Amino acid sequence: MFRKKHNSHDNQERDAKDQEQKIKELRTAIGPLSGSSLTFCTDACLRRYLEARNWNVDKSKKMLEETLKWRSTYKPEEIRWHEVATESETGKLYRANFHDREGRTIIVMKPAKQNTSSHDNQLRHLVYVLENAILSFPEDQEQMVCLIDFTGWSLSNSPIRTAQETANILQCHYPERLAVGFLYNPPRIFETFWKVLKYFLDPKTFLKAKFIYPKNKESMELLHKHFDLDVLPVEFGGRNQVQYNHEEFSKMMIAEDTKTASFWSLEENTPPQPRIAAQAS
Repeated sequence: MFRKKHNSHDNQERDAKDQEQKIKELRTAIGPLSGSSLTFCTDACLRRYLEARNWNVDKSKKMLEETLKWRSTYKPEEIRWHEVATESETGKLYRANFHDREGRTIIVMKPAKQNTSSHDNQLRHLVYVLENAILSFPEDQEQMVCLIDFTGWSLSNSPIRTAQETANILQCHYPERLAVGFLYNPPRIFETFWKVLKYFLDPKTFLKAKFIYPKNKESMELLHKHFDLDVLPVEFGGRNQVQYNHEEFSKMMIAEDTKTASFWSLEENTPPQPRIAAQAS
């Protein structure tokens, strides 16, 4: 028995050393970096790309280089609240002010509250929220949880092109950032949509999607396993009466834009104030 424990400990140490070596190999493979690319490529970042490609350095290098190319043109770290505030007026996508039982940051999505038609602006809003959420992570956390409320959803709320590109951004440029995604109260018609969408998901991402049905005790217990009922909002079957307030959220995002600029060492100019909508629930 003691020999088994000893061997297990040795294996863990060997695995850790092997992983550290892989990280060094990947850093050498991508070559010298500067600016925001250097800030982005921490050892933790390289580890996530290696995990996403099963610790294959060549495949991880290709994936990371594609992300660095995307970031150099899309410039996600430079997106500011006033550019995407309109997209958030109804509370269709935002970073929540509560956490799960493990203290992880929560992203709330309510696709039925879609209020715009611009594919590009919707994706830009998504990227802004992801970047903001990541910078808000507690020091001991690297992943987020998505709560997606499909109440009132229809096919017109989520064109397949936008859904496909959303999946592509999450998988290709934010690997290993999603811990789990809870798809709450999806209507039957969503099953057809999901059959199409799942072909654009890699196996790891697919397994992280958990369907939650309010009238199904087993699926609700899975959700409650991750969330305290006093923390979980009422619309997800909890007891928390919290509602999205666009005015308050705007104030917070404007303040956090300054922190974002500081993290990326960017000069920050005073942006125009976004138009404030009425409170949305």
